Amino acid sequence: MQIEPIGILRTCFGEKFAVPRQPGLCPSAWGVLEFLPEYRSPEAVRGLEGFSHVWLIFGFHKTEGEGWHPTVRPPRLGGNERVGVFASRSTFRPNGLGLSLVKLDQITWQSEKGMEPPTLHLSGVDLVDGTPIYDVKPYLPFAESLPEAVGGYANEPIQRLEVIVVETARENFLKLPERAQRVILEALSLDPRPAASPKEECKVYGALLCGKNVMFGIADGICRITGVE
Repeated sequence: MQIEPIGILRTCFGEKFAVPRQPGLCPSAWGVLEFLPEYRSPEAVRGLEGFSHVWLIFGFHKTEGEGWHPTVRPPRLGGNERVGVFASRSTFRPNGLGLSLVKLDQITWQSEKGMEPPTLHLSGVDLVDGTPIYDVKPYLPFAESLPEAVGGYANEPIQRLEVIVVETARENFLKLPERAQRVILEALSLDPRPAASPKEECKVYGALLCGKNVMFGIADGICRITGVE
């Protein structure tokens, strides 16, 4: 079977680094699904407005061409212990496809030569800007909400860091829109540092979030934002 994207997702994450590792962990993170011309029919999304969440089937376009691996090292196991690729959500899969459950905030319409192509506004996204989307499916709570489900090695909630903005970065941080501020705080609280790499407490990292280069360091369980440019 050959598949092609139906649209491109524009998000607040300008690069892979600091993108949440699962959907919903950064509730304020936004994405806008722009359908490609051949899929902009208003009829294609008729009835979708009644659903609060949707599944996105997407492509790991940043790692395509790197092949797949039968075993991977998931971050939840510290990036050192290996499990089978099908027991993970790794990007290095035989078909390079991902599945993400996100919140559907609204559908907007833009007039274009007598047509009104729809745009989906989403939140809680965990995808980098420019991700190709191959399908959209509504989330069905009655069938897909399973409180008794067991999450294997990833059963426990992710522990979050305290995030503070140091005085020298506060002015630029407060100039950002409120939602952008929330995105940055939520994303950095998840400790975006590579799981398998040594955690250097004196190192300054940079993440492209909401169009800004956000510089930060982590020490003693606290993430300190040191610059916003």
